[in-house]
Amino acid sequence: MMESPFKSDIFMNRVALVTGGSSGIGFEIARQLGLHGARVAVSGRRQDVLDTAVAALGADGITAVGLQGDVRSAASCEAWIDSLKQRWGPGLDVLVNCAAGNFLATAEELSPNGFKTVMEIDALGTFNMSRAAFPALRASRCPHGAAIVNISATLQYGATWWQAHASAAKAAVDSITRSLALEWGEFGVRVNGVAPGPIEGTAGMAKLAPGAKEMVQSTIPLRNQMGRKFDIAMAVVFLASPAAAFVSGDTLVVDGASWMWRPQLVERSGVSKASRGVEGKSRAVGLAAAGAANNPTSKL
Repeated sequence: MMESPFKSDIFMNRVALVTGGSSGIGFEIARQLGLHGARVAVSGRRQDVLDTAVAALGADGITAVGLQGDVRSAASCEAWIDSLKQRWGPGLDVLVNCAAGNFLATAEELSPNGFKTVMEIDALGTFNMSRAAFPALRASRCPHGAAIVNISATLQYGATWWQAHASAAKAAVDSITRSLALEWGEFGVRVNGVAPGPIEGTAGMAKLAPGAKEMVQSTIPLRNQMGRKFDIAMAVVFLASPAAAFVSGDTLVVDGASWMWRPQLVERSGVSKASRGVEGKSRAVGLAAAGAANNPTSKL
């Protein structure tokens, strides 16, 4: 079991809501917030999955509740906040927008409805939930202010094959993060994002073809290893904690530098030799140019 570097009571008496928190990365985020003292609500569309998640959190000694509904519905988001107000009081200290949808599709085969669905779950869902939660976030009594953490991605930093829909959605999420940080800072609400890279044990990785995992790992500069759901949860814990009390409007990339990866043009072992060769040619060209400087030149 991985050990957190944070104190186990940093969220004591705090209330956290994690959308998409019944499975995957969202569940691990909810679990770590709970293990650090928070009372945790997880939302999702399937009641059976929510029930399983709440039971698992309870087995870890975490006070948890499941909220069934859809982030695409503003009414669902508002109902969740009302439910938490009745259960745990008016304040919400941490909101994690983790609900997301994705699949692979070429742009020419991606249906308008498929594009719309991902945009609505990711971007509209993030806005709906944040807007519904705003009064409760303002009511937080947390000394360092309430925190929103939006789970983003790195797909949109350049361009990613077969991900036009998800890239557009996550770019919108990043924009929402910056806009809300700007507008809600005066109310003590901090808004940040976390952009995961390739994470082991997620639904997305499970869909990869045989051999694809090794290929993905080879493009991750940091030890050629995929990240863990625990790594993303720790980033969220940091951004929601007093350690990030003056951090707002930023997105923390947690991907082992994978989005910056490019193929090596020269193998590491051959860099010095290639460099000396280029330097030698450069000197030769320089000497030739110096000799040619004394020759007559055309004025045309």
